[in-house]
Amino acid sequence: MILVTGGAGYIGSHMVRVLIENGFETVILDNLSHGTKEVAVQTGAPLVVGDIRDPRALTSLFSHYPIEAVIHFAAAIEVGESVQDPLKYWDNNLNGTLRILETMRSFGVRNLILSSTAAVYSPKSDGPITEEDRIDPQNPYGETKAAAERLVEACRHAFGVSSVIFRYFNAAALEPSYGLVSHAIPRSHLIPAVLDAISGRIPALRVFGNDYPTPDGTGVRDYIHVMDLAEAHLVALKRLLKGEISGTFNLGTGQGHSVLDVIRTAEKVTGKKVPYRIEARRPGDVSMLVASGTRARQTLPWFPSRSSLERIMEDSSRGWGLI
Repeated sequence: MILVTGGAGYIGSHMVRVLIENGFETVILDNLSHGTKEVAVQTGAPLVVGDIRDPRALTSLFSHYPIEAVIHFAAAIEVGESVQDPLKYWDNNLNGTLRILETMRSFGVRNLILSSTAAVYSPKSDGPITEEDRIDPQNPYGETKAAAERLVEACRHAFGVSSVIFRYFNAAALEPSYGLVSHAIPRSHLIPAVLDAISGRIPALRVFGNDYPTPDGTGVRDYIHVMDLAEAHLVALKRLLKGEISGTFNLGTGQGHSVLDVIRTAEKVTGKKVPYRIEARRPGDVSMLVASGTRARQTLPWFPSRSSLERIMEDSSRGWGLI
């Protein structure tokens, strides 16, 4: 059985559906601070409501279910919030991962896929980021994820954890056929905010900064469809369980899109204007994050087949009922 922490949230719920469709028995652990019971029920997997930092909850879960691998999504993920409340991020993202690893060791579970982030890297404006590029997080969110990665690596050496670490770039979109509610997607993410502005849920999109050293002055990101992310995890899990793979991999497309690119694509797909206003840069944000996905393509192997910006916007817009 596969344990998915954070499986009632955005990426985790898509992952659970993909696992079940591919014949994996799956259980969700989620404290419902961001995920919802409604989303968990829609996946079809049993939900255990509990916190990854709670040793008793973890011990109970591992005692009840025959866990053979953990896919660890549960984390606090907002860059701006991490600057304002770093203690929350260190507690949740590092201590939570530590408790998961402790429980895995106690129950002899060796297989782990860790959800990490491109925010662990030093900013780079002269091309895609490779896994060998410098680790230099610019905000507490990235710092906690980098520390969690180091902890997983230490446990690999200490007691044989077999791990795959995925550094996501910008997860986006949803799978419309799953019927998973769009409100499961974090509203602070750019594409949901764009669609909320179009649909009138917010008065205008807030564009944080237009003075970055990028072609149009707005931040550039590498957007990857959540189903491509899930597919990468599925490929890695199958090979991890066979003892065929371990390591750290970027998950991205290698193509960067600015905030204004995203706005124009949304307007093209929906036929509606995006109201927006320019504001000051947010603390902790960087100008550009674009992945080199060569290692994942060659080693897993995996290729992001749904991650054109137009496809991402089409699937997202369907989830919002805009097309």
